[in-house]
Amino acid sequence: MIFELKSVNLDTFEAISSRRAIKKFDSNYKMTSEQVDSLMKLTILSPTSYNQQNWRFVISTDQDVKEKISIAARGQAQPKDGSLVVVLCGNMDAWKTEPLRYWKNHPSEKQETVKAALEKKYDGNPQNLRDEAVRSCGMAAQTIMLAAKQMGLDSCPMVGFEYDELANVINLPENHMIVMMIVVGKRVQDASQRGGQLDLDEVVFQNKF
Repeated sequence: MIFELKSVNLDTFEAISSRRAIKKFDSNYKMTSEQVDSLMKLTILSPTSYNQQNWRFVISTDQDVKEKISIAARGQAQPKDGSLVVVLCGNMDAWKTEPLRYWKNHPSEKQETVKAALEKKYDGNPQNLRDEAVRSCGMAAQTIMLAAKQMGLDSCPMVGFEYDELANVINLPENHMIVMMIVVGKRVQDASQRGGQLDLDEVVFQNKF
């Protein structure tokens, strides 16, 4: 079950405000397989356009693999010291791989409508496919980080890596793209003070710019 694990007493607002990108993890802390499973079950509840579930997650708790990922991440320590590494990838063929199953709980008419919409949007349009992969993985990444926080864990989103090296480590299929990775574990050092948030009136606009 998804919610069998005990969580810390945080509400959603607190999880959002206290989540930080942690750079130093306790290399001795190991997540249990139950923790990993629960985290990923929550992650796949993240939204995707047309419910196509086009994210693919390569997860690793294996120290040898995490060491290789750290090397691909330009020597950064988070992957090797964290307990779990999640590499978030987009499957560029998800839209056409048995698409009726994405709406299997709905009538066949709905399924066929979605299939036609998928073809119209993505067939022959690689930019739309890339954009959708980034959107889907971005939403899943936030789910991972907030769920980890609720579980009493910390996280670090990472895009600083050599793409081809990481692709080789995880044996990335040709029809997939790496979007980012998230490291999850226990912090041994707090994040530094926030760099500084912009004022709302600089980034939020009523009705139009």
